[in-house]
Amino acid sequence: MAGQLKVWDNEKQDIIRKETNQMDFRLVVTDMDGTLLNPEGDIPEGFWSLLDDLRGRGVAFAPASGRQLATLRHQFERAGEPMSYIAENGTVVVHDGEIISMTPIDPGAVHAIITAARDSDIDMGVVVCRPERAYVERNDEAFRAEGSKYYLALDEVEDLHEVVTDDVIKVAVFTFEDAETMAAPILRGAAPDNKVVVSGKHWVDIMDQSADKGRALVSLCRAMDIPVSGSVAFGDYLNDMELLKAAGTSYAMDNAHPDIMAIADRRAPSNVEDGVLQVLGEMLKETN
Repeated sequence: MAGQLKVWDNEKQDIIRKETNQMDFRLVVTDMDGTLLNPEGDIPEGFWSLLDDLRGRGVAFAPASGRQLATLRHQFERAGEPMSYIAENGTVVVHDGEIISMTPIDPGAVHAIITAARDSDIDMGVVVCRPERAYVERNDEAFRAEGSKYYLALDEVEDLHEVVTDDVIKVAVFTFEDAETMAAPILRGAAPDNKVVVSGKHWVDIMDQSADKGRALVSLCRAMDIPVSGSVAFGDYLNDMELLKAAGTSYAMDNAHPDIMAIADRRAPSNVEDGVLQVLGEMLKETN
């Protein structure tokens, strides 16, 4: 339902109600950081009752994040089963407890990224990601504090080159500089045949060209036997671009990157205001 971006304010409540009343949605997919999560990095307490309401009406829910699968499973442990996940920016998709899609990256590109990050004058830390675990070779407190936010299953090794195998799905690179302007150009040069996505102010993810959250959404819809047109997606940053383009109805958060606001169908309040919960609550009320 593409259309003019709708701003969430008092004057436009009636417009939003009319639109949501016409929506027939069966799957909600939302990014995590800057989208569903509050500024403290937590799932809002009101989400759990909303999830019960969604399930009670036959609407499925799945987080779609750059975070690893182990981290997402831990965060949504309270939800019980069934749960579906789009993890590692779409390189891993899980439904009914099984991995239904996994997209590895060429090992040669992984080696090139590790070397480029080491040789760069920019301070970068590399995370080599497999479906179940991630690996780092830096052990300084500042870097490990950032990495542990997103990677629950994280091991330290002496040499990242030694853990590069055919089942590496993503390389995540953290920089204390601005990721979009400083780190991303270097990493694109190191892995020109791969997808280099800025996933946050300080993070860049490198994946196979065929991997993104949008294709992951299509895979999940196919597994659920749900038309993609029946999906609603929320996002805030550049790694959500393909997800919002693929979804039946897309929402950019009010705190979103300008490029995300430009392609989304509508706008939701910011994550500070629990915008995902506000929009979904209104949609559920209007589809009674």
